[in-house]
Amino acid sequence: MKNFNGKVLFIDRSDINTDEIIPARYLTEIKRSVLAPYLLEDLSLEGFHPKSDIEDKHIIITRANFGCGSSREHAPWALEANRIHLVIAESFARIFKQNMFNCGMMAIELPFDTIDHIFNVYAKHETRIELDINNSKLLIRKEKQKEEISFSISEFERVLVDAGGWLEYADSKY
Repeated sequence: MKNFNGKVLFIDRSDINTDEIIPARYLTEIKRSVLAPYLLEDLSLEGFHPKSDIEDKHIIITRANFGCGSSREHAPWALEANRIHLVIAESFARIFKQNMFNCGMMAIELPFDTIDHIFNVYAKHETRIELDINNSKLLIRKEKQKEEISFSISEFERVLVDAGGWLEYADSKY
């Protein structure tokens, strides 16, 4: 199973599409590792600098409709190549979300009020999250402040994460 703990990259915007996650000009690549330097390279957000802001972050918290646009699997691959295995948002594009779980990664949806609270309390601080997948809990902390947030995923999504993704699951079953 992948590591789902670490420092958080806050991206305070909705409707981040797959072209912004990994620009289409890199879609000729078939090795995930080659995509790493280009993650979020075309994301236009005031004060955001992909090269320095992504470094040492392993979790993204964002707003609604993350991963909209095309159905390319390269978007989760680019996240994975940067060791970002967990994205937390109000909602995801359906195919992007499934591609995350197919890669053994996690896409956790939380209500608007919870995401808004997290941004208001934690976004301007170095924040870490620890995932307790067995109990469906996130432990979020900054300095001495911490809180636990519950989430839900389907049982099959949990199975895919435990297996390491769809291919590993299929290999173990067929």
